Amino acid sequence: MIRASGLTLRRGIKVLLDGAEFTIHAGERVGIVGRNGAGKSSLFALLQHQIDQDAGTLDMPAAWRMAAVEQIVHDTDRPAREFVIDGDRHLRALQAHRATLGPDQGQAIAESEAALVEAQAWSAPSRADQLLAGLGFAPDEWTRPVASFSGGWQMRIALARALMAPSDLLLLDEPTNHLDLDAMLWLERWLAGYPGTILLISHDTEFLDAVARAILHFEQGKLVRYKGDYQAFLEQRAERLRQSRLAQQRQTREAAHLQSFIDRFKAKATKAKQAQSRVKALARMQVLTPLAVESGIDIRLPDPDHTPDILLRLEEASMGYPAGNDTPARTVLEGVTLTVRGGGRTGILGVNGAGKSTLVKTLAQELQPLAGHYHPARGLEIGYFAQQQLDLLDAELSPLQHFTRIAPDAREQDLRDMLGGFGFGGDMVNQPVAPFSGGEKARLALALIVWRKPNLLLLDEPSNHLDVDTREALARALAEFPGSVLLVSHDRHLLRTTVDDFWIVADGRVQPFEGDLEDYREWLQQHAAARSQTNRLAAPAEKDRKTERREQAQARQRLAAQRKPLEARLKKTEDAMARAQSRLAELNALMTQPDFYTDAWRDQRPRLLAEHGELTKALEASEDDWLRTQAEIEALEI
Repeated sequence: MIRASGLTLRRGIKVLLDGAEFTIHAGERVGIVGRNGAGKSSLFALLQHQIDQDAGTLDMPAAWRMAAVEQIVHDTDRPAREFVIDGDRHLRALQAHRATLGPDQGQAIAESEAALVEAQAWSAPSRADQLLAGLGFAPDEWTRPVASFSGGWQMRIALARALMAPSDLLLLDEPTNHLDLDAMLWLERWLAGYPGTILLISHDTEFLDAVARAILHFEQGKLVRYKGDYQAFLEQRAERLRQSRLAQQRQTREAAHLQSFIDRFKAKATKAKQAQSRVKALARMQVLTPLAVESGIDIRLPDPDHTPDILLRLEEASMGYPAGNDTPARTVLEGVTLTVRGGGRTGILGVNGAGKSTLVKTLAQELQPLAGHYHPARGLEIGYFAQQQLDLLDAELSPLQHFTRIAPDAREQDLRDMLGGFGFGGDMVNQPVAPFSGGEKARLALALIVWRKPNLLLLDEPSNHLDVDTREALARALAEFPGSVLLVSHDRHLLRTTVDDFWIVADGRVQPFEGDLEDYREWLQQHAAARSQTNRLAAPAEKDRKTERREQAQARQRLAAQRKPLEARLKKTEDAMARAQSRLAELNALMTQPDFYTDAWRDQRPRLLAEHGELTKALEASEDDWLRTQAEIEALEI
C-alpha cells in the first residue's frame, strides 16, 4: 500500500500539503481532484521520486513497478510502434542482452530466450498496435516517426507507451486532454481490465465516474478521502459542508455567549476569575472554517451587441487543405450545407480524424473552402478557441498586458473586472504568464477571446486543462450566453449541460445527429463494426492485387501449418523445463539446509541426490531440444 504521514509539500513559498495523511491500498482506483495549482501534479512528482517532501513520510512498496505518461516526448525519430514498445523497459533490456550473446553461449541463450518468452516478447508488436489503434491511430501511422505527429498526437503516443509498460502502479495525469470521445471510451474499457493500482488526475467528471472508486481531494492543505466515484464524492462533500456550517453556527453562538459573559462581568471582582477563564477559552477555541466551496471564478461572457437570426451559411462546401510547395491539396469534407442560427448551441461529434477541427477552422475562416460558398451575416463576430490557443499567449506578458495589447483604449478597471471574473485577481494580473498552470492559461485565452463580445463562439476542446470548478463556471456561462455556440469537446458533462443538438462528422460529411450522447456511444460501436465489415468485403480494383493478396494469405496459412506442430513441441518442452526448474529449486533449497548432511537425512539423502542429478541432465536435454525447435521455427520465417 501507499501510506503518507505528516506529509508537507511546498512549491516555492506556497504550501501545497501541510501534515497530510492518506492510505491507498493495492488494486484501488483513486481519483485525485482539486483546483488548478492545488498540488496534484506535484504529488505525482513526489511519488515518482522527482522531488522530495519538505516534511513527513511517504511509504510505498519498493517492488512496485510504476508507469506514468512522460510529459516531454524524447526519441522522436523512433517509429510510433517501436516508441510504444520502448515503454516496456524490462523487455528492451532482455532484448539488448540477447543481442550480445554469441552462438557458442548455448546455456545463456536458452536462459535469455526463456526470459523473453516470459516477458511476452513475441506479442509485443501486436500489443503496441492494439494500443495505438484504440487511441485513434490508423495502421499506416504505426510506423511513422513520432516527430511527424502534432503535439497532441505525440501525447497520445506517450499514453500508449505508459499503458504498454508492465506496472503495479499507473499514474495518469489528465490522460483525456488530447483524446476525443471514442478514444476516451476505449481508454475507460482498457482501464477496467487493468489489474494494478490506478491514481488518476482528471477534471473530466464522467471519466472519473467511470474509472475511480475512491477520491482524494485537496482541501486546505490536506488530502481528504471519499468513498465511491466522483458523484458520490460530491454528495459526501456537500454533507460535510452542511455539517461544517452547522458546527460553525453553534460555535458562533457559543462564542457570542462567552463574549457576553466577559463583557458583563470582567470588571466585577467576584466574577473576575470566571471571566478570565472564559477569555482563555475563547482564545483557545479553534475557529471552524467551512470548506471552501466558492471557486473564486464566476465566468460571465459579455452579451453580443447584435445577433442576426442567421449568422452564417455554407452551401455545398468542400473543406480541407490547399496545395503546398511539396504537398497536393487534401479534401477532408465534401458537399457540406449547413446553417448557423442566432442563439443556437450545437455539439460537434465524430471520431478522431473525421474532420471536426477542419470544419471549425473553416467556419472560423482560418481555412477557406476548397469549393462551394461561405455566406457570413453582416455583423458576424466570431470568437474562436482553438486547441492550440494557449500557444498564442506571450509567456513574458502579464494577463493585464495581454488585455492592454488588444484593448489599448479600455479603462484599466474594466480590464481588471473582466480578469477578475476569470479568476485573476490582486497581484496575479501583473504576473508573467510563464509559470501559470495550463488551466490558468486556458482561462486567460478564453477571456481574451470573449472580450470583443462575439455573437458566435467556436470552441474546439475549450475544457482541456481546466479544473472542475472552472469547467462548471464555463458550463454556466455558456448556458446563459445569448449568442450562438458550436462546441467540439470530449467532456461529456460540458456537452450535456451546454448544447441543444448535435452535428456528426463522418465519412467526409456533416449531418444533423438525431440522438444524445448515449445514442452516439452506440453509433460509434455500429460505425466501427460497419467499417470493419466493409474493409473485409471490399474487392481490390486490380486483378493482380487480388491475386497477390490471395497468394499472401495462402503463404501465411502454409507457414501457420508448419509452425503449429513446432510451437506445440516448444510449449511441451517449456512446460517440462518449468517443472524441472521448480523441482530443482526445491532440492537446492533443501540441500543448503545445515542439517541436510547429518543423520537426520541419512535415509533420504541418496534418493534426493540421485533425483537432483537426473533432473539436471533432463533439464539440459530439454534446453537443447528447445534451442533446436526454436531454430526450426526461425528458419521458417527467413
